[in-house]
Amino acid sequence: MIELLPIILFLTVCLFLMAGYPVALTLSGVSLLFAGLGQMAGVFDPAFISLIPNRIYGIFSNQNLFAVPLFVFMGSMLEKSRIAEDLLTNMELVFARLPGGLGISVILVGMLLAASTGIVGATVVTMGLLSLPSMLKAGYRPSLACGTLCATGTLGQIIPPSICLVLLGEVIANAYQQSQLNAGVFAPDFVSIGDLFAGAIIPGLILVLAYGAYVLAIALMQPQAAPSAKIVDNVDKGQLFAALLKGLFPPVLLMIAVLGSILIGVATPTEAASVGAIGAMLLALSRRMLNPGILHSVSLETLRITSMVYLILLGATIFSSIFRGFGGEELIEGFFTAMPGGVISATIVVMLVIFLLGFILDFIEITFMVVPLVGPVLLSMGLDPIWLGVMIAVNLQTSFLTPPFGFSLFYLRSVAPDSVATTDIYRGVIPFVAMQLLLLLLLAFQPGLVTWLPSILN
Repeated sequence: MIELLPIILFLTVCLFLMAGYPVALTLSGVSLLFAGLGQMAGVFDPAFISLIPNRIYGIFSNQNLFAVPLFVFMGSMLEKSRIAEDLLTNMELVFARLPGGLGISVILVGMLLAASTGIVGATVVTMGLLSLPSMLKAGYRPSLACGTLCATGTLGQIIPPSICLVLLGEVIANAYQQSQLNAGVFAPDFVSIGDLFAGAIIPGLILVLAYGAYVLAIALMQPQAAPSAKIVDNVDKGQLFAALLKGLFPPVLLMIAVLGSILIGVATPTEAASVGAIGAMLLALSRRMLNPGILHSVSLETLRITSMVYLILLGATIFSSIFRGFGGEELIEGFFTAMPGGVISATIVVMLVIFLLGFILDFIEITFMVVPLVGPVLLSMGLDPIWLGVMIAVNLQTSFLTPPFGFSLFYLRSVAPDSVATTDIYRGVIPFVAMQLLLLLLLAFQPGLVTWLPSILN
């Protein structure tokens, strides 16, 4: 029974989370309760409690995590200053002559917005409010419109620079060092957040191209499902070029500046994030969309999300320390080592658990609560840390999109008109879920799609 205490702790935390209790308080409260009971029963070493303050201080003073509020500020500024809305309008104009042009423009705008915010809920709600009425008015089949918007909103999990990859990169880097120290390597190799960004670029672009190809194929085979827009009949090439110049180039240049500076090593993620935040403000200012009200709203949103992230991180730190104090790490390692099939079976089990947890937990909770527990064990079994990080990100993205419990489905349902049935949303996302599952298989059999670019840049 004592050996099962780490599992009982984990399951108890999950039950409280499913009951709706706050994540950060549940992680810390339940863990400390178990630690107290374990100490009274003589099965828990209180030394693990004394280590928690130092771990929390180390995390809160981590320079890489300072990128979180800056990236949140950048994405919120692009959203609340209506730059995203202006971008969508111009992209509709540019791609309107293409079959499925409106859907393709939604995918491109959603990709940029998802990359800048990295928060699935914010992206899906924003795109739902901006794009869904336009797509339905243009005659798009409701299931296709909803599926495109939900799938596009989840791109924030995999398209860099996103908050998900920042947090996941930090956790994977720590897990990689821990796995090497456990193996007796006291001069460990390091994996940076920039490495994870580089590894996610090709898979992210594959998904965007697959989404666009699917919408284009539907528009060609079933024109009534994705009719061409008629807004460009009286628009000349000069106006289209102006729309492209105004609508696409500034945000793309901002993303290139942020991501490029990280990839080529001239800036840390935090420094690049500050460039992105200032760049978003300058974009809003150049379009006369920046005022004290918007700045106040953006700052409050940044404070809210950043506080949530750090509070969850604090709770997850307490949970992981006490989980290890009960011998949880040794239990997981023994379970994976004894499993038939070795590292392949262990990876499949972890991916399945993360996929199912994605129905009830957000990526922040999973990143801080689950990955630190299983990451060192999997990495010690020989997995590449960058590949593992990207696979987890794509896996979570798929989970958030899968009916009937995917988060992005609920977010879109909350802003979709009553004329759109819930079954339309579920039916619409199924092809996109299939694309993401195929991507997971492709990355499993061709890991070079993830590891090639980081190896070139290093």
